Amino acid sequence: MNRKIFSKRRFQIVGVTGMLATAGSLFPRSDDDRNRVEPNVVIQWNNAALQGVRDSKIGPPMVARALAIVHTCIYDAWAAYDDRALGTQLGRKLSQPHRLRTPANKNEAISFAAYRAVADLFALDDATVYRPLMLNLGYDPDNTTTDTTTPAGVGNTACSAVLDFRHDDGSNQLGTLSPTGLPYSDYTGYEPVNPPSTVPVIPSTIVDPNRWQPLQYTDASGNFVTQTFLGAQWGQVKPFALRSDDQLRDKLGLFGPAQFGSTAYLEQAEELIQISANLTDEQKMIAEYWKDGPHSETPPGHWALFGQFVSYRDHHTLDQDVKMFFALANAIFDGSIAGWDAKRAFDSVRPATAICFLFHGQQIRSWGGPGKGTVVMDGQDWAPYQPASFPTPPFPEFISGHSTFSAAGATVLKLFTGSDHFGYSATFAPGTSTVEPGITPAASVTLRWETFTDAANQAGISRRYGGIHFKEGDLAGRSAGRAVAVQAWIKAEALWSGRGPERETAPPLLH
Repeated sequence: MNRKIFSKRRFQIVGVTGMLATAGSLFPRSDDDRNRVEPNVVIQWNNAALQGVRDSKIGPPMVARALAIVHTCIYDAWAAYDDRALGTQLGRKLSQPHRLRTPANKNEAISFAAYRAVADLFALDDATVYRPLMLNLGYDPDNTTTDTTTPAGVGNTACSAVLDFRHDDGSNQLGTLSPTGLPYSDYTGYEPVNPPSTVPVIPSTIVDPNRWQPLQYTDASGNFVTQTFLGAQWGQVKPFALRSDDQLRDKLGLFGPAQFGSTAYLEQAEELIQISANLTDEQKMIAEYWKDGPHSETPPGHWALFGQFVSYRDHHTLDQDVKMFFALANAIFDGSIAGWDAKRAFDSVRPATAICFLFHGQQIRSWGGPGKGTVVMDGQDWAPYQPASFPTPPFPEFISGHSTFSAAGATVLKLFTGSDHFGYSATFAPGTSTVEPGITPAASVTLRWETFTDAANQAGISRRYGGIHFKEGDLAGRSAGRAVAVQAWIKAEALWSGRGPERETAPPLLH
């Protein structure tokens, strides 16, 4: 397989089963183990899609949608070879005779479906990642047949139906809905109330301390960036299982963040200042491990890697991985819609703006910048524990996307495996921090998660350690993620059981 599909993380992740995760993929440590455990085509195409994510410039909600499309195409092609499963777009129209339901045919159909999906979503990597993978698997990427008596035709036809549906889903992937013509660009006319500011934020630029403010900074490539609301239109995207984009707002009590002038508004800012002033090396590495910023898998892809670990840990069959990644990716995708609906509805202020506004002219104790530790500063000089090249994501605060994605991912993995047991860990060698390179951590730090819930909760609180989210944005995101995951699970399980979405039943209890 083309080695380009692996990323270059600076730390190692070691699971209790003896698996080593490096370079963005999970694989056994020894050559003997590698020979015994060959990744199935679902895992191989998941890795290929994740490389497309890393090489692209799309944001977390777009990544969630892309992974959902890839795994829906895989699922719909696979469904043609299953006794009961219904495809999402074509039902049983592609159903194959029993004599053709062979592992080889199934692998081929899945691969053609996955290839059509990733080539559509991440064209940049076609020549370097996707075509080589198809060729390595023994398939002709130029075979565009729609003859559904062949596995290639099943895969091509299944994915074409999904792409036809998703090209008109409100995401603006093709750029046809907005004057700029740019993929995924906003077509709803969003304009920020507050003008942009450099970081630390200049208090005099803040018109409304309740509302989101675009930030300005120099990115890792040396470009001066002025943020725009990434995904302002995302509440308009057609979901997988949600009844509507705003379905969860009232149900979850998502009545919005604390407002300026209230005790809660002041206390949430004071809490983050206190956290910042007392950051431990472990908390710093928690913030860094989960930040999933530019050129990473982003939070949706992070949970796809966890799904790979579960697959290896539990010795999944191909059929199990088709189902697990189908449910996992679509739950996280629906989480992106619910989360970005709330972000657009409340247009809420980020800590980087609120804290500088509240405490300018006052002395506070907080993290002073890379290598400086805790210092006394004017409140207007406060900045989050993040790389200066990406100080805060380009969208409003409430609710936390990380919390929503992670709670959704954890819930699906818990439902699929029938247990909350995870057994995973990540180890940071001394000095491997990207915010404080060569300094932090002073000694090796290992993060361990016995349960999926532990991992999701840590992902949520990591954004408070990093100065990105307030407490309520985190906790509301966790609630939203759990809720969307249950609904997505019900629909996914009904489809692969052949009942159809109209006959959905309650999911098993979360125990």
